[in-house]
Amino acid sequence: MPQQPRHLHEGEVGDRIVGFLPFVDDGAAAEYVLAPAGILAPAPTSIPLADAAALPLVGLTAWQALFDHAELKAGQRILISGAGGAVGGYAVQLAKAAGAHVVATGSPRSIERVKAAGADEVIDHTTTEVTAAVTEPVDVLLNLAPIDPTEFTALAGLVRDGGVVVSTTVWMPAPADEERGVRGIDLFVRSDAGQLSELVARVDRGALTVDVAERVALADLASVHARAAAGTLPGKVVVLPATA
Repeated sequence: MPQQPRHLHEGEVGDRIVGFLPFVDDGAAAEYVLAPAGILAPAPTSIPLADAAALPLVGLTAWQALFDHAELKAGQRILISGAGGAVGGYAVQLAKAAGAHVVATGSPRSIERVKAAGADEVIDHTTTEVTAAVTEPVDVLLNLAPIDPTEFTALAGLVRDGGVVVSTTVWMPAPADEERGVRGIDLFVRSDAGQLSELVARVDRGALTVDVAERVALADLASVHARAAAGTLPGKVVVLPATA
């Protein structure tokens, strides 16, 4: 597993920081917020500060899925279902950097982006049966997409004995197979300043790309929610307050 820094940055007034705020608190669209210092990390210096807001939630989700739960190791095979989404881009990059063989699914609008992230094999799930296209067992299945439960179970059948299924679609439990020793894990992302600091360090040394699909004004937030509900957003959207 990649090493994480043991000591966090000692903050000072005026420092530029990033953090992952709790899901359970109100104020997701607030222009100002109070946050516990312990969840914050220095912001990347190599990208605009506003773009850094695209990193914590999806970056931590990918990191924890791969390393905390799947315990991904070099030489293993991983199938990432829904790799064309916001979390998927980070999952592909991090898995590849860890030395895994990455098989990823995407749609026509995301395939080139998934390839650019470093996937070894990319399957267009709109034209190809994924279970037929994956010809060798995988050690890890990471599901990031709201797929049909029957399809999810079929994908889990691609996991070798003793492997693991990790899913971010927690309303649809990850299928396990006790007889084959396949674990099913439903991921609830948590704030972790140490992990976030490592992600930031990778961004600043050019080892991790922060992908911002779109930047919109705070005044247009309602339209962003509407497009999200309709499933037409292309990826991670950064919302900019009037002062940004």
